[in-house]
Amino acid sequence: METTYYSLGSKATFNKALRHFYAVNDAVSEIESTNNIADYLNNLLDEEELNRDQILPLIGAVLKDKFNYSYHSFSAKNTITDFEKIANETCKWSALDLVIIYYAPDGARFAINPKDADSWERAREIHKDQLIVVYAKFIKEKNSKLETESMKTLQALVGGKDVFINKEFIDKTIVPKKAPAKAKPQPQQKTQQQHHAGFQMQPETEGPAARFAATPATAPTLAESASVQIQGRAPQAGGSKKTITPKYGVQVSNELFHNGNVEAWKKILESYQVKYPDLTVHIMYEGEVINDINSLFKWGKVKHGDSIFFQVSGEEIIGVSKLQKYLYEGASQRYTQFLKLGIGRVLNLF
Repeated sequence: METTYYSLGSKATFNKALRHFYAVNDAVSEIESTNNIADYLNNLLDEEELNRDQILPLIGAVLKDKFNYSYHSFSAKNTITDFEKIANETCKWSALDLVIIYYAPDGARFAINPKDADSWERAREIHKDQLIVVYAKFIKEKNSKLETESMKTLQALVGGKDVFINKEFIDKTIVPKKAPAKAKPQPQQKTQQQHHAGFQMQPETEGPAARFAATPATAPTLAESASVQIQGRAPQAGGSKKTITPKYGVQVSNELFHNGNVEAWKKILESYQVKYPDLTVHIMYEGEVINDINSLFKWGKVKHGDSIFFQVSGEEIIGVSKLQKYLYEGASQRYTQFLKLGIGRVLNLF
């Protein structure tokens, strides 16, 4: 008789499950240290040590079952691209730990620390009518009533409403924490015993490096893409503070990504880099780093439904949400708006 344990009968699946169990164990330690689990998960995603399809099982096992967080779901009433007001307000709620899971239209699941604007920016845009699930826990003790009130207040904030903040959301004895810097996490499996029942943990040939934003396209590593400079700009010297965003997909909704779409993208990227000259945009398609964006134009090469990916690198990365929005427009039938405006001049988009 078949059982669920049959899936652990090979070395590859056993090691995969074991890595997930280690990630769950580390997530428990993070919460016990009063850290936000969304920050932990996003660090693992940045280091390609976690797949996006692990987010929901981790949240269920740790927040729901282990720590008994309250949770509440709702649909976004409006499309949101500016998250500063939400982050600036919720970062004061020191008495509560809050986590958001956002279900994006392309199937991706984002873990968001609502107290940190950079965490929101990972989703770039909260789309109208998409599902949002909020998890909340009163840090010092279980308080379901206060947790429910905080989740409803956060829902109102996401909906753009002015809200009354319960003073019990703030514990003056607790210093609000900022999200940790994007550094490589040190999960416990690095030091724990690596052998079990005759199996040895080994890296898989297929893994998180081939997946992001729930899109099965293969992409280059961060090191590879960081060497590419649109418009031939050289990397900055020093670079101790230089970071690079995760890879973000822009789905082509035009019938083909033709020359008009390419020209629109060139205008958009030109506008972005004139506004932010210290930032660099990296373009990728089908696992290939695109040095010359004109190479994307080949009749039928990039078709409707395909995704082109980009990253931004630099010291203080901003404007990425707008960049993704405009690139999406440029890959649609609405690309002509970028060609009509400011002919012969740099567009003022950012």
